[in-house]
Amino acid sequence: MNRVILMGRLTRDPEVRYSQGERSMAIARYTLAVDRRGRRNQDGNEQTADFINIVAFDRAGEFAEKYFRQGMRVLVSGRIQTGSYTNKEGQRVYTTDIIVDDQEFADSKGAAGNAGDNGGYGYQPTSRPAPSSAIGDGFMNIPDGVEDEGLPFN
Repeated sequence: MNRVILMGRLTRDPEVRYSQGERSMAIARYTLAVDRRGRRNQDGNEQTADFINIVAFDRAGEFAEKYFRQGMRVLVSGRIQTGSYTNKEGQRVYTTDIIVDDQEFADSKGAAGNAGDNGGYGYQPTSRPAPSSAIGDGFMNIPDGVEDEGLPFN
């Protein structure tokens, strides 16, 4: 089974390109800084992190382009994909990417602070269609005081 679940912060805004052809598709690339639990750097006072390349296609790519910003904490699930190519110097370069199946905000708007604006409604997964009661930007208005366990995005 090839399944990955990661939570981390975006190191930069997603870079988005669109494929050529009959049906243009968004391809968003971004990097997550994911803390290593229990590991400390050489100074012994800060956690170290892994920087993991993420690729989101089509609607997930469009979502990342529209809502994800540097510093935001997000939750990504998908699969690992490896590959290789030969660079201009003739050296073989190996790649490892996470291909997104689902991505969501891991902080509410208030917790994200100035890291980015998620539309104010937080926790919106990308793989489900917006409910019919959604407002203009595709997010449901969630009233204050509602517990996360009762929300329909699990």
